Amino acid sequence: MKRFLISIFCLATTLIVAQETPKRWTLEACISYAFENNISIKQSQLDIEDADVNERDAFGNFLPSINLNSNLNWNSGVTQNNVTGILENQTTRNFTLGGNVGLNIFNGLDNWKRLQRAKLSKLASSYSLEQMEDDIALAVANSYLQILVSKQTRDLLISQNEITLQQLEQTQLQIDAGTVPRGAILELEATDADEKRQIVVAENDVKISLITLAQLLLIDDYENFEIADENYDVPVTDILNRDIDDIIEQAKKERYEILIAETNLDVSKKDLEIARSAYFPSLDGFISYSARESENLPLDFIEQLYTFDGLFYGLRLNIPVFNGLSVRNNVKRNKINVQRQENRLEQAELDLESNVYQAYVDAKGAAKAYDAAQKAVDAQQIAFDFAKERFDVGSSNSFELNQTKIRLTNTENRLIQAKYDFIFRIKVLELFFGERPVE
Repeated sequence: MKRFLISIFCLATTLIVAQETPKRWTLEACISYAFENNISIKQSQLDIEDADVNERDAFGNFLPSINLNSNLNWNSGVTQNNVTGILENQTTRNFTLGGNVGLNIFNGLDNWKRLQRAKLSKLASSYSLEQMEDDIALAVANSYLQILVSKQTRDLLISQNEITLQQLEQTQLQIDAGTVPRGAILELEATDADEKRQIVVAENDVKISLITLAQLLLIDDYENFEIADENYDVPVTDILNRDIDDIIEQAKKERYEILIAETNLDVSKKDLEIARSAYFPSLDGFISYSARESENLPLDFIEQLYTFDGLFYGLRLNIPVFNGLSVRNNVKRNKINVQRQENRLEQAELDLESNVYQAYVDAKGAAKAYDAAQKAVDAQQIAFDFAKERFDVGSSNSFELNQTKIRLTNTENRLIQAKYDFIFRIKVLELFFGERPVE
């Protein structure tokens, strides 16, 4: 999923590979950097590590417990002499050495169920990380595309102002030649001043959008942060021709919201099985070895250990009879939690269905808006070209030409907005459908 999100927005992007921070950030570089440095992602990665430790703990329950022990003590006072058996006032030293091995043979399959639960919890943590990466990738992509919108808007205003400057130069030549009155240039000068104001505002919008992305990436060097000059074409896709029900069904198989909810439900069911295992008797096997030595015996240290050693082994059966209803109540508590997780899964499916419908409608609307904006620009361009021809031959004044150019600029701005909004909406919808690039 992570590679998919990077690829869908980086159709023709080359990642700048360098040891230091790249001077111009591609979208792929931004998403990769966010994955590496986002605090929430780091926390989710730690959750996976913790789940991995819990899985090893659960596996360890199948292994026997092995413990060694020793004891060295002195007893001062009236004690029995180990040789004569007579009570004497003495100080004796005693040493014991031992070890024991314990193994659970049966406990209602509790260990096996705990291992299964640990694996499910680890899977849920993995899904949560993937979902977080999806959300962050979308946020970064949206912010990145907003910068492109701001930059193209600024560039459009600059190009339109260049046309105004050409008109100013042409009008000034006509004034100098006496073919038009001096007042003919005033409207163009006012237009030039207003366009320069708009360019300043557009430059500020670019800086603000760059700062917004830098903050999202946790980069504090705002002055030197810059993205690569890229242009994205509207993707060729048939996603809008697919049936909405097919997209919803595919989303239920692909989206992490559902996978997380399903896994959490499985975890709750496993918790219920673990709680029920407390109804069963448990059987443990054990074996212990011990040896002892005392300074009062006429044997050397090693000989005493060999002489006074022994084994203690057997089975221990524990049958639960009554425990204050704790097991029964724990089972009921886990049954309630299963029902709660079932409700959450149902709610997640309803939310996903609503989100897919919303994404589908948004993409449809964005497609219509882009198509309408493109037609509007084509029509307005023709109108502007005609108005310019009339202005060049003196059939119209600068006011009429300026009004036509303003309408053209506005429609071109709307086309830029519609284009990138359409790209983003399409990619979100494709993500719900679970499309993957060819690797």
